[in-house]
Amino acid sequence: MYFAESELIINPDGSIYHLHLRPEEIAHTIITVGDQDRVAEVSKYFDRIEFKTHKREFVTHTGYVGKKRISVLSTGIGTDNIDIVWNELDALVNIDFETRVARPTKTSLQIIRIGTSGSLQEDLPVDSFLMSTGGMGLDNLLHFYGGFERTGIAEALYLLVQQAGYPNVIPYYADADPELLEIFAQQGFATGITASCPGFYAPQGRKINYVLRGTPLSKVLSGFRWNNQ
Repeated sequence: MYFAESELIINPDGSIYHLHLRPEEIAHTIITVGDQDRVAEVSKYFDRIEFKTHKREFVTHTGYVGKKRISVLSTGIGTDNIDIVWNELDALVNIDFETRVARPTKTSLQIIRIGTSGSLQEDLPVDSFLMSTGGMGLDNLLHFYGGFERTGIAEALYLLVQQAGYPNVIPYYADADPELLEIFAQQGFATGITASCPGFYAPQGRKINYVLRGTPLSKVLSGFRWNNQ
């Protein structure tokens, strides 16, 4: 399959449009963070850094921990930025930039997300370390992609959100990678479901100068349980 210039935008220097990365400049194990200032807070633990780049909110450091090659990349704020990062990372490993044709063998990246969150549970102390066993999205991004089915927990969350007064919100849900969960299972982290909202203020129940609609989702979700999570 050939990708036109309007679909796959490559900079004159051969890098992908937003991330400003060439295929050889990323590792196949990638740590993502939101805030660009956190990239250096992660890469300072590398034994050596071989490459750095910065474009807009997208900062990338690639280096080594021992013999393990790792990249750390900032995504900025919001799920719309995640859309950019995931697609361009996929293009870097699965499309030949010279021919603009998909590679015959697909490469899967190992992506580990590190971030911060608020707490929906009163018994969870501030500064706790959390491991997400699953995540729900309250934005509309995933609905633009095929293969989405609202079943099980996603259907339960849909009904909950509708009852809270948000008829146009259709939550989606994904389980965490079981191999990644197993790696961190012995660390003693608190575990459970996390939720991503499409905004910081009204979607998370914060009110300053505007009238909010419906019951704040922070209150609705704090009482939600699924399979003891």
